Amino acid sequence: MKTPPTGPLVFMLVFALHPVLSSAADRPNVLFIASDDMRPQLGCYGDPTVKSPNLDALAQRGMVFERSFVQQALCSPSRISMLSGRYPATTGIFEIGRTLRTTMPDITTLPQHFKNHGYHTRSLGKIYHVGIDDVASWTIPAWHSQAPRNGPIGRAAIAAQRRDDEAKGIRRKGREKGVGTYASPAFESVDGGDDELLDGDCAVNAIAQLREHAKNPSQPFFLAVGFANPHVPWVAPKKYWDLYDRAKLPLAANEFLPRGAPAFATTHAQDFPSYANVPDGEMPEAFKRECLHGYLAAISYVDALVGRLIATLDETGLAQNTVIVFWSDHGYYMGEHTWWGMKHNNYEGATRNCLIIAAPRMKGAGGVSRSLVQSVDLAPTLTELCGLPAHAGFQGRSLKPALENPAASVNDAAFSWYPKEGWLGIGMRTATWRYVEWTKPGQATVRELYDVVRDAQNDENVADRPENANVLAALSQRLRERFPVQEFKEPSAVKGGKR
Repeated sequence: MKTPPTGPLVFMLVFALHPVLSSAADRPNVLFIASDDMRPQLGCYGDPTVKSPNLDALAQRGMVFERSFVQQALCSPSRISMLSGRYPATTGIFEIGRTLRTTMPDITTLPQHFKNHGYHTRSLGKIYHVGIDDVASWTIPAWHSQAPRNGPIGRAAIAAQRRDDEAKGIRRKGREKGVGTYASPAFESVDGGDDELLDGDCAVNAIAQLREHAKNPSQPFFLAVGFANPHVPWVAPKKYWDLYDRAKLPLAANEFLPRGAPAFATTHAQDFPSYANVPDGEMPEAFKRECLHGYLAAISYVDALVGRLIATLDETGLAQNTVIVFWSDHGYYMGEHTWWGMKHNNYEGATRNCLIIAAPRMKGAGGVSRSLVQSVDLAPTLTELCGLPAHAGFQGRSLKPALENPAASVNDAAFSWYPKEGWLGIGMRTATWRYVEWTKPGQATVRELYDVVRDAQNDENVADRPENANVLAALSQRLRERFPVQEFKEPSAVKGGKR
């Protein structure tokens, strides 16, 4: 009698025959890596400027999802939607402030589903949101680094402002320019090593956790690692700034608001202008280039840290049985439509995010999928890839067909939500159109329509063109059949809170 095969081969054979694996020890691990405010500006997405060798290498062993969209372009609601596997229309959370359990106390989240099936689940860094976590999702409490987020200049500016306020007996509330966190500059090049800053320290702890897991391969893990960059302030060690020639960085070609868009839909939050060194009014070109320089340096910093995590998987042998997911919580504007350092709307630049998935020995490795993908799809995807029983509460669709064949289509549309001045906008992104429908009690419905084939960045709203009347009607019907009108009510407890 032949000796039965063992190790990774068993997993591949069992998974092929029995999608639900009976033993936790047979199931692959998950390394779930998040980056804050990273738009799809990587080499593997075709960007010629950014230096992202490690994420590009991950793309070669996995799949790049070119048309991946989040369900809301704001940190906490986006992450809650992704980690719960539910649309914001279901969670009822459209703002930063409330935890998921305030609206859905009995929900089972993506990591909780893994925990319930024998996985050790852990969160390091920003996964849900700092201060807005979900205890039930994790085997042990979420960990956050105490290393500095700002560089020496930023830390000194914040400390000086706080000392001055204390001396004067001033207690401030809300967001003010140059006050609190915003007393720091919007960017800083730091003379120092990677691990002296918050994200580097997060990587160090994640690497240590991976090495601990390697000692006990029979215990599968779901390890979530969240990096704060490239969220403003763009703080990275000097060596990442040195990768770029600021004079050669291309500026946005569409520095104007979307033409024909409703005024309320194009308003923006004030995070970026609140930083101390951001000039009031029109930004000079030299300052814009400094901002781009800082943003790209922050991306390259994250790229290097991701490379160290993946190298640890390879060194320990964990890579043979670990699914790697790299995702960002939404897109970002760096000058497009006059917006800097922000998201906060239903347009392409805000809702399109990074998504790379790599599974051991996957058929489509190195491919690029143009399937329309949503963040809520990650829950059923990882559930299927790891052989867990399906969970009825997850509202997305598994991306496994696209992982096996880049040409496969999973969704016919991707959806996003955003509240603006009492309006609730629902966006629907199809292969050829971006349609946004805004509703407000007592007001007529407002619509936006963008031809994404000819107008990839949503520069012109064509909803009022007579030739698009039939398209508009069809898209509206399609949207409302899927998501009936939902009124947005802003909770008084979070009005004026951080965005």
